[in-house]
Amino acid sequence: MNSTYKFSMLNWLRSLTLVGIMIGCVDLEEDPTIALLSPGEYNDLTEMELAVTGMYRKFGMVLTTFYVAGWAGDDMTTHRASNKHDFREFDQRFVSNSNSRAAGVWQTAYSGIRSANNVIFNSQNLQVTDQVGKDRLLGEAYFWRGLMYHHLTRVFGKLPLQLDPVPDTEIGLSEIQVVYGQIEADLLEAERLLPAIYPGVMPGAPRPNSGTARAFLARLYLDWAGWPLKDASKYDMAAASAKQVIDNHTSHGFDLMDNLKDLWTIEHRFNQESIFTLAFCADICGIINRKTVRVGFPADLNGWSETFAEIKFFEDFPPGPRKEATYITDPTIQDPTDSDFDPNGPTISWTAFTDQQQPIFAKITGFGDVERTNSRNNRNDYLMRYAELLLIYAEASGRSGNPNSDAWEALNKIKRRAAGLPFDTPDASVDVTSGDLAELAYTERKWELAGEYLRWFDLTRMERVAEALNNDYRNSSTSLGTNPDNVENFGKPIIEPNQITGSTGTDNYFAPIPLSEIEINPNLAN
Repeated sequence: MNSTYKFSMLNWLRSLTLVGIMIGCVDLEEDPTIALLSPGEYNDLTEMELAVTGMYRKFGMVLTTFYVAGWAGDDMTTHRASNKHDFREFDQRFVSNSNSRAAGVWQTAYSGIRSANNVIFNSQNLQVTDQVGKDRLLGEAYFWRGLMYHHLTRVFGKLPLQLDPVPDTEIGLSEIQVVYGQIEADLLEAERLLPAIYPGVMPGAPRPNSGTARAFLARLYLDWAGWPLKDASKYDMAAASAKQVIDNHTSHGFDLMDNLKDLWTIEHRFNQESIFTLAFCADICGIINRKTVRVGFPADLNGWSETFAEIKFFEDFPPGPRKEATYITDPTIQDPTDSDFDPNGPTISWTAFTDQQQPIFAKITGFGDVERTNSRNNRNDYLMRYAELLLIYAEASGRSGNPNSDAWEALNKIKRRAAGLPFDTPDASVDVTSGDLAELAYTERKWELAGEYLRWFDLTRMERVAEALNNDYRNSSTSLGTNPDNVENFGKPIIEPNQITGSTGTDNYFAPIPLSEIEINPNLAN
């Protein structure tokens, strides 16, 4: 470990540990009086730094709730019973306004927005000698607010735009175009204030830099160009924003990893492919990742049976190194009915699970470097990878009518790595240079980002939910049940247990605003 790496690690841990010391022994619920702080309440940059890093701690405690909309995609599913009711509602497209996970998304995001508003408001009169340091922290607050609003509007559509530290309890809903405009403004301000690389942190942008903000702008513009606003002019803006980061990726510390599998290991959790990382440090600062490892295993393996892969998607997934990095594809076969079966031993074939037969996402569980029963681990969470940015550039270039050579190369980098080849070396066996670039990139996203809670948003922006969630298609599995104790189904195709019961039309793309919020503010029902 070189001296620069040691310094970065210590600096990163020091800031998070300081937050842990400050609030680790108190109730983690937000103190409502914090929102009442007057301008100039911060006396120095240390206090401002604590306020900013506190946003990360709150976000790190939310388990998988923040990502619950991801279960609506065709790549992932959950248990058919147990205590997974809220996940199943998204999985089956029948989300109620009493869904506690949806309420958790709303509350978590608005808690982050309040924190960002406080930083922006309370720093206005702070006089400092280190203006660059102040700008950097302020840029984080704008980035954080834009990030939270983008996620919220992807899930719920129209939103109340709370931009002041004291919430307006009678505020109404803003149209999606207005929300998008605010997100754009926040991300542009974040880009202006943030440095090319955030100083003193690990690789992978655990604190955002200006390239991070511009990359998330590219994602916003891609959404803006699709449903529901369908402003096709935004494809040009998505491509231009992505290209700006790609052209300067070295100055931001971004690039692809050589081996996709490395991304899902503890050893490589800080890496150049992450454009923005939620970093965890369970043993040092108390910020715990509880959305990986145990949640992805079935009860047969002492797991929580929360996040599984859908069978048809798994079967259609192109074979090769990328599939092996996405799923556990080569398990040691164990028979759960054997007297020597060890639920803590090697992974068994998914078709032999006794409770629910579903493939396992290695992206969720890891590859054995974290104990299977671990529900408190240090796996990092990538909110955007450089691979996604390359595919945004390729798709947006194609949809804007500019399928140039750089855009084809961006797509081919992903295809080469998926095949286990050096991503920077052209290879005629996998490279493509003709056809519909936009659709080729869109399909590549399907495979590259599987299991990362993003597929649903791709389906909605392109209005392809009905096609992807068709029960007839999803149930056309060729996998056969291999558990002889299940006599009725033994030897038959395995059917998805969570059938689609709600509308797959655009009328059902957004989750309803939580009833608990409407009861507080009836104007949210309009």
